[in-house]
Amino acid sequence: MATTERFSVEKSDEEWRKALTPQQYAVLRGHGTEAPGSCALLQEHRAGAFSCAGCAQALFATGRKFESGTGWPSFFEPLQSAIATTVDRSFSMARTEVHCSRCGGHLGHVFEDGPPPTGLRYCINGVALTFEPTSE
Repeated sequence: MATTERFSVEKSDEEWRKALTPQQYAVLRGHGTEAPGSCALLQEHRAGAFSCAGCAQALFATGRKFESGTGWPSFFEPLQSAIATTVDRSFSMARTEVHCSRCGGHLGHVFEDGPPPTGLRYCINGVALTFEPTSE
């Protein structure tokens, strides 16, 4: 990840490659994007938490997830202090990139076309997430 920002979880490139699947590495460390509709977490609606696949920090709660029709898991609000943003100027446009505040892993982007109460759509690569259901 080409950044000077420091994170509480840092690993060498070799350590990240060993810890992540090739697809997770491509997204979290290489700023890639999974194919739309390709992740099982898109259909995950049980109560629980979505966490960073890189460092296990909880990022989003199920109650903040909604169906955006984009093919990627979408949320209207992250958990407090779980994510950070930067400006992504790739593809000749400016977008707001979302990354994990703990390890810096690329998660996706946030757009201003989401539902109330925030009006935001955190469009997140499912491969960058894990899901832990709430035990009842």
